[in-house]
Amino acid sequence: MSGIIEVENISFGYTSKRTILKDISFELAQGSFLAIAGPNGAGKTTLLNLLCGLLVSKTGSIKIDAADIKSYSVKKLAQKVAVVRQEFVPVFGFTVEETVSMARTPYITAFGFESKTDRKFITDALEMTDTAQFASRTLSQLSGGERQRVFIARALAQNSPVLLLDEPTSMLDLKYQVGIYDLLKRMQLEEGKTIVTITHDINLAAQYAEVTLLLGADGAHRYGCVEDVLCRRQIEKVFGVRTFAGRVGRRNFFLPLGKFAKDKNIIDTNLSAGPQ
Repeated sequence: MSGIIEVENISFGYTSKRTILKDISFELAQGSFLAIAGPNGAGKTTLLNLLCGLLVSKTGSIKIDAADIKSYSVKKLAQKVAVVRQEFVPVFGFTVEETVSMARTPYITAFGFESKTDRKFITDALEMTDTAQFASRTLSQLSGGERQRVFIARALAQNSPVLLLDEPTSMLDLKYQVGIYDLLKRMQLEEGKTIVTITHDINLAAQYAEVTLLLGADGAHRYGCVEDVLCRRQIEKVFGVRTFAGRVGRRNFFLPLGKFAKDKNIIDTNLSAGPQ
């Protein structure tokens, strides 16, 4: 393995009786875009916490930029990996700008002053996420979607080569869902960022990611290119829901159909290409 992220045979469980993640291995080259999908409880957030050093795997190893993750100090690891967690309601009265400025902490000198470089990363991140307009407002004055964009801005201001995002668009409207994925893709293509995002919107993720890790609630997993992993049979097996499969352009799309869905009796299409 020689990627910026190397995961080899890791397993993890919060108790000795249940292992959530079992023998997972994958490698991401710098500048890759990985989407992690799966049902609730499959271990998606757990895996993200392992990749940022918050948790330690029972077996196996994780390397970031060719070095074992355990060898990094908190400060040095923050210079390699930035994390956007699921939205939360803030307790303290930090402003948007103060929140984004915190991302530069790993780079600030012992004198504690921001440099011109720090200020540029902060300003650019606010502009890119369309949050500069309320930079002076406190987080508690924002909507859930606005706060989520602030946390994404903070991760961008950190300027780490790896971005880990836990459902980054779950609180956003359609415009900003697409906008954030466009921004992440641009960071990947233009700056060589490695993007790892947890998502429940497999159709949106499939438009932007090249590789997918699909986690099952039983500990099974499948890793590979989007077209191979996100297929109807796999989705129905992992999520346990009948799924309509169709095609838009070159990509497959999937629509879950419940018992009372208006189109529950729709006839499945045969995709002209790709696995079923």
